[in-house]
Amino acid sequence: MNTTTSIFTETSADRACLARTGHLNLPHGTVETPAFMPVGTAGSVKAIRHDTLHDIGYRLILGNTYHLFLRPGIDVLASFGGLHHFSTWKHNILTDSGGYQIFSLAPFRKITEDGAIFRSHIDGSTHTLTPERAVDIQETIGSDIQMVLDVCTGADEGRQAAMSALETTTQWARRAKARWETARERGYPGNLFGIIQGNMFPDLRTDAVHRTVDLGFPGIAIGGLSVGETYEQYCEILAHTAPQIPAGVPRYVMGIGTPEYILTAIEYGIDMFDCVFPTRAGRNGTLFTTNGRLNLKNAQFSHRDDPPDPELDSFGGATYSVGYLRHLFKSNEILGPMLATEHNLRFMKWLVDRSREAIAANTFLTFKREFLRQFFGEKSHV
Repeated sequence: MNTTTSIFTETSADRACLARTGHLNLPHGTVETPAFMPVGTAGSVKAIRHDTLHDIGYRLILGNTYHLFLRPGIDVLASFGGLHHFSTWKHNILTDSGGYQIFSLAPFRKITEDGAIFRSHIDGSTHTLTPERAVDIQETIGSDIQMVLDVCTGADEGRQAAMSALETTTQWARRAKARWETARERGYPGNLFGIIQGNMFPDLRTDAVHRTVDLGFPGIAIGGLSVGETYEQYCEILAHTAPQIPAGVPRYVMGIGTPEYILTAIEYGIDMFDCVFPTRAGRNGTLFTTNGRLNLKNAQFSHRDDPPDPELDSFGGATYSVGYLRHLFKSNEILGPMLATEHNLRFMKWLVDRSREAIAANTFLTFKREFLRQFFGEKSHV
């Protein structure tokens, strides 16, 4: 195995499962794990200020290479010295390589041995993204963690397509690693994570783990989940794949953001996860609470004069009633999506903080079971 200096330190482990706590040592400070990462696709987590994210306790957020490459463009970001200064975010940034966005824009892209050719969703212009170019762009962004360019396949893809995607992802990862090592020699401090593909085929996942681990990345992500599979398939692939990743590297599952998916990931030793869903749901009037999801557009909440969740500090010490929050959404007031976004991100931070406490006390599985029973009520099936 080609090794690199470890950026992860495990601090505790639950004796009843694979759940663990730790911290990531990154260029812009330490991040405690397990960690949920808010998504700021274009350099901004929608509907919330960066200082509020800091106050909640977030120290790692996401940007997206594909979107930032198209707008504002690499020349602009370079002139500001990178995304940290441009966006005034003083903590860590992880950037997706753009592989998932290229996957989701299937009618507008072509995968070749060299890279991905795609048409911009903004103006239709044609661009080529190679593994090397993805590393270069993320270096300009100033990513504390950057991801390799990969080929993602949907859950309904056949074995042949999954094998082809795995082979291409491996070749691209090898090229990306070489480019990243050159950047490190120039003084770039950021880390590069490999991505495990293999779709819903356990043997391909095992093959992908071995290939990715052998390249010696500072961290490893499990890709190709939350792409249309059932919850049962998600659990099966996660349980099969995660334990095969060495304990000395941080483990990241890309694109998960609901409590049952996150808690299952933590149970199997995953350290990091991200998703747009909590913020998107908030902007559309849905709050995550310890008693389940709450749809503010429901008329039954018109006269409710209590905060959304008595167990959470939803708005940093301020109190807003559910009835008032509903009024904001019904009146199309901008404050509504802002407050709902803040609530949901405080909820996600609370969930991982409580998980860390439970892991340290060797009670994580009890916490997971009791939380999901309360969250789903009689509908709980996880």
